Amino acid sequence: MAASQTFRVVVDDREAAGAVLETLRRRTDVVTRVERLPLGDYRVDEALLFERKTLPDLVASIKDGRLFSQGLRLANAPLRTALILEGTTRDLGECRMHREAIQGALIALTLFLGIPLLRSMDPQETAALMLFAARQARTFATGALPRKGLRPRGKVRVQQHILQGLPGIGPARAKGLLERFGTIEAVMAAPVADLATVPGIGERTAKLIRWAVAENAPTYRPAQGSNPDWPL
Repeated sequence: MAASQTFRVVVDDREAAGAVLETLRRRTDVVTRVERLPLGDYRVDEALLFERKTLPDLVASIKDGRLFSQGLRLANAPLRTALILEGTTRDLGECRMHREAIQGALIALTLFLGIPLLRSMDPQETAALMLFAARQARTFATGALPRKGLRPRGKVRVQQHILQGLPGIGPARAKGLLERFGTIEAVMAAPVADLATVPGIGERTAKLIRWAVAENAPTYRPAQGSNPDWPL
């Protein structure tokens, strides 16, 4: 098979025992390599970076606080990134977290951090999604499809763009937060008292920021009449 038709996938070694890699290895149009990735779980064609989470993985990362930190790193990655959320609501039976809390975390990742979310039912569909995305990326690269809008270039502009997704934060306040705390992670971890010291923020906006980034972990209860086999 011609090299141009072959997808090259680097798999994080912590995913090596999973069914996604097994599925990729069965394909004749995919070349895989396993190594420790500093960010994400799968790197495709050195152009796309995917973080894969099962629904229980997602809940665990919300509870221990890893999810938002991972999201910030993905948002600042030089490659195009996406989160693949794998499984159905049936997988959440023992997770003891409200659906609203999970949706709130996904809203933060997608709307505020700008990370695309892809849904799959199982590892086989996860593998297929990544390759489908890679195929479309090649189409975009040739100019065959139009590109709508531009992402801000430069790390500082990306960081400011992310911070402007927080309530009450415009360009000037986003710039002030970065100048005061240095990184987005530091802004998200800062207590209300420290946030309120930034010019133009004040206690009210500081409390709104903490409200937006803090995540409770209450008991999960499926919506009445919901089908447990449907994706979240």
